[in-house]
Amino acid sequence: MSGTDLAERLTWEREPASEPLEANDETLRMVRQMIKAGERASLVELLKRWDPVDSMQLLVRLRLKQARKLFQWLPANPSIKVIAELRTEFRSLLMEEATLEQFRDILAGLDPEDATEMLNDFPDDMAEELASRLPDVEEISSRQSYADDSAGRIMARKFVALPETLTIDEAVTQIRADAHRIRKVFTVYVLDDQHHLTGTVELGKLLLAPQGATLCDIMNKDFLTVSADMDQEEVLRLARKRDMRTVPVVDSEGHLIGRVTPKQLTRIASEEASEDMLLMSGVSSEAKADDTIFRIVRGRLPWLLAGLIGASIAATVVGSFEEQLAKAAILAAFIPVTMSMAGNAGLQASAVALQGLASGTLWSGEIGYRLFKELLAALFNGLVAGIILAGLTVAASLIVPISHPIHLAIATSLSLLCVTTIAAMVGATIPIALDKLGIDPAMATGVFITSSNDVLGVLVFFFMATTFYLG
Repeated sequence: MSGTDLAERLTWEREPASEPLEANDETLRMVRQMIKAGERASLVELLKRWDPVDSMQLLVRLRLKQARKLFQWLPANPSIKVIAELRTEFRSLLMEEATLEQFRDILAGLDPEDATEMLNDFPDDMAEELASRLPDVEEISSRQSYADDSAGRIMARKFVALPETLTIDEAVTQIRADAHRIRKVFTVYVLDDQHHLTGTVELGKLLLAPQGATLCDIMNKDFLTVSADMDQEEVLRLARKRDMRTVPVVDSEGHLIGRVTPKQLTRIASEEASEDMLLMSGVSSEAKADDTIFRIVRGRLPWLLAGLIGASIAATVVGSFEEQLAKAAILAAFIPVTMSMAGNAGLQASAVALQGLASGTLWSGEIGYRLFKELLAALFNGLVAGIILAGLTVAASLIVPISHPIHLAIATSLSLLCVTTIAAMVGATIPIALDKLGIDPAMATGVFITSSNDVLGVLVFFFMATTFYLG
């Protein structure tokens, strides 16, 4: 049977909590036969494409001996995700000694920082059991003592550090002697006799330095350090601001204990960008593509309810102008235009503010100037949009009968000017304010700014309509 035919026949329908489905019986029978026949490669390749929840349900339906054998066949990914979906009682049955040793061998072949990151995907009880079996147990335990997303959790503990009294020749000789232990070196860290970090030397500068000079003579004394407890996002921001390839991590007494590598800085940037994108879309930052239905609902429903509250407030505002709408039903046609412009203007301004905050290019001293530029740009955008809308309104009056088209054009264009300006200022200001309060500014975008600007937009629109069109 070809791989395509096998994939078509071996399918799984998601089962309710306590009710096996007859539709899965054929798949179950075929999987049992493949396990008995030792067709490991074909079965593993198939299960890699399955959702972890479906794989978990398959394991539970198998006899324990077969479930253990299949679980041992699975590579680290997706088996770790399958474990996370298992109920505690089934997990304990699968976690026999051979399985734990299988994972121990996988983790033992990784660097401590990578092993720690993978252990985060295991349930807590199993992570503790596995960590105790690893050769780098002390370092891994030390990493796990730091908070998630902190510099201490992600830092590399391998670095080149030399005494400041060494000459250039002595330093180069020592680096060459340890070349077999060094993967890549960009920066040499310089320590005093108390092992405090006193300076840094770039490798190129070290090689070009004059003979007879010491590391103390050529080292850079204006360097940046971070604490092990610092959030990784702040580490990335400081590294970008100072254009640093690696960032040294020190303890409370100034002793060098690690460094955040270029690889980690790139990973942090990718993670933070993905998190901000999710938050801006009104999705929990912990959302993943393989989440269960319950996790999807739990992560998205609060944001949807927040949007529902905002939309309900906007609807209430519209309803409060029922009398004005009864006088001129044409006003209803412009409400979506106003709300859309308000939402778009707010999101544009907030996206720029977020980018500045994330990259560290938004300095405290220039916040006022940035907001002033946003104000001028919003006024210009609103003016252009208002003129275009006024022209379209007058043009439409030549085709469709509209009462007092000039007055309507003035009211709609002025409302668009005001709405665009207000929305842009709200969108630019809220992320900065939340950042000052220590709250993730990405939470200001999406649902919250859109909803608030919808309400403001409707209020401004009806005020202008009442003043210039119905007054």
